Amino acid sequence: MKLGSGQAAVITGAASGIGLALAHGCAAAGMRLVMADLDGIALRRAREQVDAEQVLSMEVDVADGEAMERLAAETLATFGCPDLLCNNAGVGTGSGQSWELGAGDWQGVLGVNLWGVIHGVRVFLPHMVERNHGHVVNTSSVAGLMSVPGMAPYNVSKSAVVALSETMGAELAVAGSRVGVSVLCPSFVNTRIYESARPAPGNQDQTDEQTLEATRAFFREYGMSAEAVATQVLAAVQERRFYVFSHAEQTPERVRQRMEAMLRGELPDFSGAQDFPLR
Repeated sequence: MKLGSGQAAVITGAASGIGLALAHGCAAAGMRLVMADLDGIALRRAREQVDAEQVLSMEVDVADGEAMERLAAETLATFGCPDLLCNNAGVGTGSGQSWELGAGDWQGVLGVNLWGVIHGVRVFLPHMVERNHGHVVNTSSVAGLMSVPGMAPYNVSKSAVVALSETMGAELAVAGSRVGVSVLCPSFVNTRIYESARPAPGNQDQTDEQTLEATRAFFREYGMSAEAVATQVLAAVQERRFYVFSHAEQTPERVRQRMEAMLRGELPDFSGAQDFPLR
């Protein structure tokens, strides 16, 4: 789908990272923007940075279905049916063995990373299908393809986004729809998602500043820029490419190794967890 002037893009998690980079990229293409994020202060700053002729910004918790319905209503009233929907909002996860995590550890991550995408699809896709036009980008992760130990809620949420995206793509193809779907599976990207984990109710423990600074330094040195990822995403939309890998040299090889292990009936080897980071 060609992106251009007069079209409208909805981007969740738009106040920083890949979402903000997508907003800049869409604005550069002449598109009108709907920028949604839970962080109202960061969203206002991001809105001021983006050079777009028309922008609707809304403070939205994507895990809240009613809030997403309000976002859709405002979008339709302001710009009509969007041409591009980027279900991008995401949070990180604390570490821990899967059997040691409480319900709240799961709910916080699944609420944003999975239900945020489900709500986005639920409130926007029917309008795009009716119009028979547009493209949906769901942000998953390399963790949606490879299950790194110690990250169960994140892995589960991102794997589910891959499954949802593949299902949507197949359903749209069977229906003969012209609406396209892409799933973004980034690896190391220099964002601050590692600071966005939602603590379980009643657990306000925060990662110590020394650990955070070490993580920041690692991502700054090894992470791909969010702008480079956004460029890949927008190119994939125009090419109607389904899978988008930020690290196109490493990720396919890791996927091949996983699939070969599966076909042998073996547990895939994810011992090199440092190779499979958050976005």
